[in-house]
Amino acid sequence: MSSSPATSRPSVLFVCVHNAGRSQMAAAFLTHLAGDRVEVRSAGSAPADSVNPAVVEVMKEVGIDITAETPKILTVEAVQASDVVITMGCGDTCPVFPGKRYLDWQLDDPAGQGVEAVRPIRDEIESRVRALISQLTPH
Repeated sequence: MSSSPATSRPSVLFVCVHNAGRSQMAAAFLTHLAGDRVEVRSAGSAPADSVNPAVVEVMKEVGIDITAETPKILTVEAVQASDVVITMGCGDTCPVFPGKRYLDWQLDDPAGQGVEAVRPIRDEIESRVRALISQLTPH
């Protein structure tokens, strides 16, 4: 017995150490591009105090405003509630549960980088998120 798409949407959790850059960009792109077709979460194993200003800036350049976002702590509950967990350099700090799909995206860390260095990271994340959407929401 499978659940219908109307009642069950795939859920994705993006995880990086500080939840201030890569995972914030990925979550913002997934929310922006998939709308309500996918449930989106992001978290960090050691969250920063605020989202990286260069990340906020490069997302504004593509019409996505993440100024209101705040880094969140990674919880076991967030992992358990997600179908797909995508890590971005958090290593062994991410709890692993059977039945979840885990992906590890090797991406440069935007921490301490200027907008020029963060733009290619943003573009790589957008292309990976677009590919992920096509896997999660086949038409």
